[in-house]
Amino acid sequence: MPIAIKNSLIDISSEETTKELAKNFSNYLKGGEVIFLYGEMGVGKTTFVKYLINQFQMKKRLQATEVTSPTFNILNEYEADDLIIKHYDLFRLKDESEVKNLDLFDKNQNTITLIEWPELISKGNFDKTIDLIFNYENELNNRSVKIDGLD
Repeated sequence: MPIAIKNSLIDISSEETTKELAKNFSNYLKGGEVIFLYGEMGVGKTTFVKYLINQFQMKKRLQATEVTSPTFNILNEYEADDLIIKHYDLFRLKDESEVKNLDLFDKNQNTITLIEWPELISKGNFDKTIDLIFNYENELNNRSVKIDGLD
């Protein structure tokens, strides 16, 4: 069953629906995109990123790699042939000055940049961003995501 991903609230309460959303979302990405992932701890941001990265690897007939949260090292980088996927987790950063040394603002059409906890970053630093807003629903029993900025 396809999942609509534009202008709707998407239920990602199961890991299977999160995986399906990542697969569908990957079809909209060509390189050069900056994606902000908002949401509380444990709401499914890193799980979504894992399935998204693995989807790109499978499309290029590469073995899916283990995708973990870069909370402690801030950046994990993955390759899918000519495409580089940078996965940042800014949770531990304290202020905007710490962001400046992270190469977040390099513009490269062969790179997809995924940023968890992007609250310290000004959107004015980018031509365009896609926002994924993850939320708990139904007294923490369900999870959802809303996607803004996708053409």
